[in-house]
Amino acid sequence: MALLAADIGNSHTVLGLLVEGEVTADWRVATAAHRTSDEWSVLLRGLLGDRIDDVTGIAVCSTVPAVLHEWRDMLVRHFGDVPHVVVEPGVRTGVPVLMDNPREVGSDRIINALAAATLYGGPAIVVDFGGTATTFDVVSASGQYVGGAIAPGIEISLEALGRRGAQLRRVELLRPRSVIAKNTVEALQSGMVFGVASQVEGIVSRMVEELGVDTADVHVIATGYLAGLVLDECRCFTDHSPWLTLRGLELVFARNA
Repeated sequence: MALLAADIGNSHTVLGLLVEGEVTADWRVATAAHRTSDEWSVLLRGLLGDRIDDVTGIAVCSTVPAVLHEWRDMLVRHFGDVPHVVVEPGVRTGVPVLMDNPREVGSDRIINALAAATLYGGPAIVVDFGGTATTFDVVSASGQYVGGAIAPGIEISLEALGRRGAQLRRVELLRPRSVIAKNTVEALQSGMVFGVASQVEGIVSRMVEELGVDTADVHVIATGYLAGLVLDECRCFTDHSPWLTLRGLELVFARNA
């Protein structure tokens, strides 16, 4: 028996089958705003294959309202006999949100905070490397979501350079040979990889200082499908949890199903 967890982001949707905290299968697909509920159903059934019979629950979080609307319709029409939880205001997460307007915080960020507090304990900082945005979320020692930061994602930054720079182009996201590049391709890669790494270390350092705790007492967790690109370049990370959001969805499902 397995839980199907779906983390619907602006650029990509990450899907995973979880059994007692372990991700047994995973997929990443484009988050296409024009995709209908019927198309999502066909896509899911194609990815799951015979494993669809193992799905006993579905948990969803989304930062894209239009896509979430189609998922709601799909869950009712195509998976009506499967219990499901959509993370939104009113759903029990167990995470107090200490923000000016708690409803405006992305559900994926609350899920990450829940997973970090449960699996690692606080205080903790989660850095989620998505294509559209890199988010920083801070959890207090008592498990409260106290705030965070949002920076442009690696992919969207590289895309912007390619579009606005007359002599620049999109390049493969790889670690260059050195910080001081000898050609334009590696210069772009250097700016992306080492620039983001320095940004992450700087923001995390400021956050730890603002928390007023010892650096050694803070778990700094990297997640997101682009985390591997800068993981080895950042000295601040204590943990790498690629499936943090999916595991958080499993925790929320257990509390609400």
